[in-house]
Amino acid sequence: MMTVVIGGSKCGKSGYAEKILDSFDGKKLYIATMIPYGSEAHTAIERHREMRRNKGFETIEKYTALNEIVLSGKCAVLLECMGNLLANEMFGVGKITNPIENILSGVESLNTQAEQLVIVTNNIACDGISYESGTMEYIRNMGEINRCLCETADNVIECVYGIPLAVKGKLL
Repeated sequence: MMTVVIGGSKCGKSGYAEKILDSFDGKKLYIATMIPYGSEAHTAIERHREMRRNKGFETIEKYTALNEIVLSGKCAVLLECMGNLLANEMFGVGKITNPIENILSGVESLNTQAEQLVIVTNNIACDGISYESGTMEYIRNMGEINRCLCETADNVIECVYGIPLAVKGKLL
């Protein structure tokens, strides 16, 4: 089962995504995609580690190429977060030629291997502002990835100011 948790910055989507897997009886993997650049990133990473403390997650740091991950046994996966993953694939060292295809094939691979897959992603491009071309390409790619994820997901939950709303499927 695949669930997408989407929302704006600091809206409670990470906490809600973790809550979905609270009752999972098996191995829980947290795939962290944020490359720790600078103090702000380190602060965010530490905040998320503290949120997960004592929740039974094993962390895998994977910044690109999700399709390289091989899972074993009964497990659930929390992928955090699609926005960082896309930025890494588009702008990181060894820029990926087709980041959308690469990310979606990686998600498909995880989804076929895991009993539950929960993906945290960002709702961007709602401000209506035009940015420079690289940022606009990122926004378009993020929109396409989110559209594809939400089409195939069993559940789509939007977090709005800490309130989870079922857009597709049900609240978990």
